[in-house]
Amino acid sequence: MAVERIHAREILDSRGNPTVEVDLYTQKGMFRAAVPSGASTGIYEALELRDNDKSRFLGKGVLQAVDHINSTVAPALVGSELSVVDQEKIDNLMLEMDGTENKSKFGANAILGVSLAVCKAGAAEKDVPLYRHIADLAGNSDLILPVPAFNVINGAESFRDAMRIGAEVYHNLKSVIKEKYGKDATNVGDEGGFAPNILENSEALELLKEAIDKAGYTDKIVIDELGDLYQSFVRDYPVVSIEDPFDQDDWEAWSKFTANVGIQIVGDDLTVTNPKRIERAVEEKACNCLLLKVNQIGSVTEAIQACKLAQENGWGVMVSHRSGETEDTFIADLVVGLCTGQVGETQATHRPGGKRRGMKTESPAPPWETDASHNGVLQCLFWGILYR
Repeated sequence: MAVERIHAREILDSRGNPTVEVDLYTQKGMFRAAVPSGASTGIYEALELRDNDKSRFLGKGVLQAVDHINSTVAPALVGSELSVVDQEKIDNLMLEMDGTENKSKFGANAILGVSLAVCKAGAAEKDVPLYRHIADLAGNSDLILPVPAFNVINGAESFRDAMRIGAEVYHNLKSVIKEKYGKDATNVGDEGGFAPNILENSEALELLKEAIDKAGYTDKIVIDELGDLYQSFVRDYPVVSIEDPFDQDDWEAWSKFTANVGIQIVGDDLTVTNPKRIERAVEEKACNCLLLKVNQIGSVTEAIQACKLAQENGWGVMVSHRSGETEDTFIADLVVGLCTGQVGETQATHRPGGKRRGMKTESPAPPWETDASHNGVLQCLFWGILYR
C-alpha cells in the first residue's frame, strides 16, 4: 500500500518544547507519529533541526523541519509508489534526499517523524501489532517482554510486577528524602528523578539503599563487583550497570574500565545509536551494552541496524525514552520487537504512555512471548546516577 498523503506540524513535548508530529495516510487510514527530544545530548547524535528564531520558543521551534517534510519529503514519498511495508527502502530514500552524514539538511527530527509513521502504517498494512512488524523487520521470530530500567530500580517476576516494584521504591525514596531534607527536596526533574541537596554520590546511594529497605526488597538485591573506581560504592550498594561512566571521546578509559569489571557498561553518548560508533566500541571493547534512542540516529531502519550490530557482538541493548517525550508509545513496541530485554523508563507522571503501552502488551501475553524479567532477581540499575 503506497503513501497517499503526509502532513507534518509543530507540537509541544512533555517539557513544553516544540517537536515534530507527522500524519501519514494510506488506504488503511491515518497513522500519527511524534518525535521525542533529549535534554542531554551527545555531540555525535544526528542533528535535531531547530529554527533558532529567538522570537519563537526561545529559538527551539521546528517549523523548518516541518516544512522540509511537507514541501519535499511528502511529495517524494507520495510519488514514489513505495509500499509502507518497505521500511528500509523508504528510509533509504529519505537519507539519499538528505545527503548528509548527520541529517543536517532535513533534520533527524523530520526524517524520524516520517519513518515512525511509515512503520505504524506498515504494521496496519500487514494487519499485525506494531511490535510484530518491528520484529519482522529485525528478523526476529520470537518476542521478549523487557525488564524496565528505572532511574531507581528494576526487575521482578513480570513486567507488571517490575513496574509495581519500581513505583513502590520510588515512593519510599520520596518519603526518605522528605524526612531527611524536607518537602521541597522532593521536587522532580525532567527524568522524573528527585534532586535533593546532596553533596556526595555515596549520599545518593545511601538514600536508594534505605528506600529499597523500606520497600521490603533488600533480600532480592544482587551486588556485583564494579572495579577499582567504584569499590567504595560496591561495598555497600547494589550496582550492576553503569551508563556513560566517562567522556564520549575517552576511549581508553572506557576500554580499561569495561575490561576490569564484570557488570553491564552502557554506552549512550559514546555510541549514540550510530553503527559506526558501535563498530569502534566493539573493536576497542569499550562497553558491552547499547542504549538505543531512535532520535539519536534518526530512522527506524538505522535503529534496527544499530540494535542488530550490538546483539551480534554479544552486547546487551536497552531501548530508552528521552526527557522530552510525547504521547507516542512507539518505543514500547520497539523494545518488544527488537527483543532487547531492557527498556529505560522514567517515573515522571507526565510521560506515562510508554509504561501503559508496555503493560497492555504484556496482558494478555501471546503463548510465543517470553519475559526477560522472569529471573526472580531484583536488580538495582545504577543508571547514569553519577554521570548523567
